[in-house]
Formats: sequence, C-alpha cells, structure tokens
Amino acid sequence: MIIIRDAQLQLGEHTIFRELSATFQPHQKVGLVGRNGAGKSTLLKIIAGMQHFTDGSLSLDKQQKIAYMPQELVMQSEKNVFDEAFSVFERYTVLENRMKELEDLLTSQENDDAADAVEEYVSVQEKLAHFDRVNAERKTMEILLGLGFKKEKLELPVSTLSVGWKMRVLLAKLLLQEADFYLFDEPTNHLDIVAKEWFFNFLKNGSFGYLLVTHDRYFLEHCCPQIFELELGRGTLYNGNLTFYLAQKEERRLQAITKRERQDKEISKKEDWAQRWGTKATKAKMAQSMLRQVDRIKEELVEVEPLLPSIHLKFPETAQSGKIVLTVKNVQHSFDNKELFRNVSCEIGRGEKVALIAPNGVGKTTLFELVHEKLPLQNGSIEFGHNAAPAFFEQDQTRILNPKLTVFEEVQESSPTISEQIIRSFLGSFLFSGDDVKKKIGVLSGGERNRVAMVKVLLKRANFLLLDEPTNHLDMYAQDILLQALQQYTGTILMVCHDHDFIQKLATRILELTPTGLNSYNGDYESYLYAKKHMQNNAEQKTIAPAPKKIEEHEPQPQKHENKDLSVLRKHVAQLESKIFKLEQEMKKLTEQFADLQYGSDGYYKAEKKFKETQNELSLRLSEWEQLLKELH
Repeated sequence: MIIIRDAQLQLGEHTIFRELSATFQPHQKVGLVGRNGAGKSTLLKIIAGMQHFTDGSLSLDKQQKIAYMPQELVMQSEKNVFDEAFSVFERYTVLENRMKELEDLLTSQENDDAADAVEEYVSVQEKLAHFDRVNAERKTMEILLGLGFKKEKLELPVSTLSVGWKMRVLLAKLLLQEADFYLFDEPTNHLDIVAKEWFFNFLKNGSFGYLLVTHDRYFLEHCCPQIFELELGRGTLYNGNLTFYLAQKEERRLQAITKRERQDKEISKKEDWAQRWGTKATKAKMAQSMLRQVDRIKEELVEVEPLLPSIHLKFPETAQSGKIVLTVKNVQHSFDNKELFRNVSCEIGRGEKVALIAPNGVGKTTLFELVHEKLPLQNGSIEFGHNAAPAFFEQDQTRILNPKLTVFEEVQESSPTISEQIIRSFLGSFLFSGDDVKKKIGVLSGGERNRVAMVKVLLKRANFLLLDEPTNHLDMYAQDILLQALQQYTGTILMVCHDHDFIQKLATRILELTPTGLNSYNGDYESYLYAKKHMQNNAEQKTIAPAPKKIEEHEPQPQKHENKDLSVLRKHVAQLESKIFKLEQEMKKLTEQFADLQYGSDGYYKAEKKFKETQNELSLRLSEWEQLLKELH
C-alpha cells in the first residue's frame, strides 16, 4: 500500500504539490493524468525514492515490491539483449554457480570442511527451490518478442541499440521482476503499434497494480479503471476510466464555476458596502467586520482550471487535387543488401485519411522518405496526382526548426504569404498565446517544437499532408488540439502514428506495410484489428481442418456459377454500387459537419457515432461488393 498524507513540494518559488493526499492499493490500476508541469513524473520519482516531499508523509508497505520505469534512462551494458534482460535473475545464477562449486567440493577427496559445506549446500538449495530456469528463460523470450525484438536481435550487444530499443530492454527487465506495484512513466513512448498492443494486453491481464502516466488515451480508457488527476497542486481520484473521469471533471468544473461566481459576488457586495458606509462612525465597526469576512472568503476562493480551447480553424485556400493524389507501384528498397520491403503498391484518393502501420523496422519512415524524395528510388515508381500539393511533417523536428528564431518568426518565415492575423490565430489554437510566440525555438520542449512544426505544415496551402509521428512528445491535451485540427482539414492525409485512439478517431483507411507489400483495409483502426483477428482465426481453423476429399475423375467438378443466375448477381452488384455511393456521400456530409461542431459537445459525439456507423457499414458493403466481383469473374 502507498499512503501520501498532506504532502507539499516546493521547488524554489514554484509550488508543485500542496496538501496532496492519496492511497493506492497493490491491486489498483490507476491512470495518472494532469497537464504538463502538474508533477506526474515527479510524483512517481518520489514514490520510487528518487526525490522527497518538502513536507507531509509517504508510507510504503515494505512487504510489497514496487518497480519504477522512468521516461528516459541511459543504459550502459556490454551484454547482449537476452542476457541483459535475464540479468533480473542474476541472484539465482550466482546461487547456481555456488551450488556447483559446493558439489565439486563435497565430491573431492580432500575436504576438511564437509559439515560446513553440506550446511551451505542445503541453504543454497532452499533458496533455489522456487526458481525454474527453463520457465524464466521462456518468460524472458516471450516478453522480449512481445516488445518487438526479433530473435536475431537478441544476440546484439545492448550498447549498439538506439535509445528507443534500450528502453524496451529496460521495460522487459521491469516486467520480469514481477513486482506487486509498478510506476510507469510513459512506457509506450518507444513502442510501435504492434508492441503497444502486446503491452496493452499484458497490463490488462496482469494481476499487479500500477500508476500509469501515458499520453495514449486508449490505455487510459481500457487499462485504467481509476484515474488520479493532479491539478493545481492537489490530487483527485476518480473511480472510473478516462471517459468517466472527463464527464465527472466537467461536472465538478461547472460546480466550481458556480461556487466561484457566488464568492466573487459576495466579495463585491461586502466591499461595496464597507466602502460606502465605512467612513461613518456608526457603521465603521460593521464595515471592519465586513472586510474581515471578505478576507476569509478570499482565503477559501475556489480555483477553476481554465478550459483548453475548442478550435475552429480557417485553413488557407488551396487548389483541389485530382481524384488520385498518390500512386505507388512496385516499390522495393534495400539497405546494405538487406531487403526492407518489396512489391509496395497503392493508390490514395482525394479526401482519404490513411494511416500507415507496421512494426518498427519494416520501413514506414523509409517509405515516407522515398515519397519525400529524401532517399533515391531503387525500384518501382512513386507519382503525385494532378494538382497534388504535398506538405511533410517529419519525426525529427530539431533538423527543420531554427533554434535562433522565435515561434512567430519560424512560422512566418515558412509562410510569407499568410497574414499575421492567421498565423497568430493558428498559434493560439495550438496553445501559443501572448508572449509565448516570442519564445526562442531553442528553449522549447519536444512537445512545443512539435506544435510549431505542425502549424507550419497546416499553413503550407497543401491539399495533401504526409505526417510522420505527429503525436510524438504531445501530451493528451495537445493531442486533442491536433486531432481537432486534422478532423477539420478537408484535404488528404497519409500518416504514420502509433497512437491507437488517435488513429481510430482520424483514419478512414488502414495501410499495413509488410516486407512483401501493402495490405489495405477500408474503415477505422478497430475495424482493421477485427479483420486481422478474423483472418487469424480462419487461418488457425484451416490448419486443423481435415484435408479436403480428393475429387475423382468420374465426379463432375462444380461449375463456377452453379446454382447462381448471372443476371441476379449483376443486379446485386449494381444495387451495392448504388448503396456504396450513397454511403460515401453521407460520409462526406458528416465530415463537413465536424467543422461546425464544437469538439466534445453532444452534437459532436452524435456526429462521430454516426460517422463510425456509416464507416463500418461502408466497409462491409465494399467487402460484399468485392466478393461478388470475384464470383462474376
């Protein structure tokens, strides 16, 4: 159990926590949320013993094991990946080695200390009784593979890995500890979407508890039955997931606004009375009493956290692209004679919002760089369609932003034809207001740089956005702003993103990149996952199904259209095509509606629900249409 009572933390003149109290049980799975600077990472460090409150108390159950994963850590190790992960069991390896030494000692002819050796041997045996090396090795392999390591990569020295892959090794070691309670600080930051799905299931099915800091809404929604919010230095526990928390928070905010309005009205009333009558001798004593009451009210003033803005952007006018915006044909690419992918082909149509997904290492960013002409094309062709005007958002913002310019200067320099008013409007929507626009790029955080780069892209007068990891470094609130902006964008989008919730709410089509080509799935991300699971289940059933009966020569083989009238099939195809056209028109109208709806409003969520329903029906009708075409041919 973790118990925090009346905790305070003061860093210089800045108050991080005040009167913070909380209790976390070993079995609780809690999402830790709050705006940037609220103290989420700091709280985890304090519980882990790496920092201390300036006042108040922290009590931990010494019988329970707590494990902590920081956001970033420099891991220095010359061991290979598997051995470094398995080093969690180092104490048992030491005991096994000692047991062998004692066995050799006891079997040797010259042994004057046999009694002591036997006693130690028994002690070592007892300590090893609950250690199963084969099971430990199996579990280590299972976790490393789940986190995205290929078997051949397990032999690589840790020192040769990138920071992201080193953090995966650290996460594997943490999970192998089998702690009672975990402190996770952005554990999904370095995971691709496949590894995220594995980690999601690991958390959901685990018997341990945790405090989880993440910007991934899907995890907060489905892996955290409780939410603990840090706000204005205090903490509030909500007994529900993210959706419940947001609804309750809004209700409390409205109550706080009402109470604050009453307090302000009371203060104004009493101060006016004291000012009006305080100079009269007969009323002076009462006026002083009134002012003391005002002081007491001011001490208890309700603080209301300001709302993040719902944005309504007016994008710069741009020419409409042709029906096909991008055509990729038979693209193949290799690095150092090792093929990354081949037979990559697709067409992207005007107005589509497409998510390109694959595990890390398959080549999503490489494909983007080929489209961007940053890498030479080795085989195949890539062509933009008629009137296509692309703009690219890159993963590494440090390469494209000038650290010496201010936020406003950086955006203005890249969009000289855009008015100052529009630039300031976009920057304000992306949380740069007032003097924030005068900050130098060099002093910005990763998330702030990301927002500046996104504003630059959105003001490019582009009708085709190619976004490589647009949610990187963004907290949950900044992701909301970005999502609103991209939902209002009427052009075409191709993006690489590892955020389940973000893809689900934005993408209308999924492209899955594999080493042998692209697989296309119409619909949102959940529809894609369902289709993948359905195909996997069918594949498994086929492997255990009995072999089909061999057709003898004298048996007539069934005809392709046996028991089916071709005219009926053609009529059905025509009906489906008409239905598909109507559904596409309906989706277009729903997409246009989003521009006029306030994000988070009842109308917005109703439109979003209708959009998903229409999208799913369209996906089903397209699948049915494709199947009928196969039967006709």
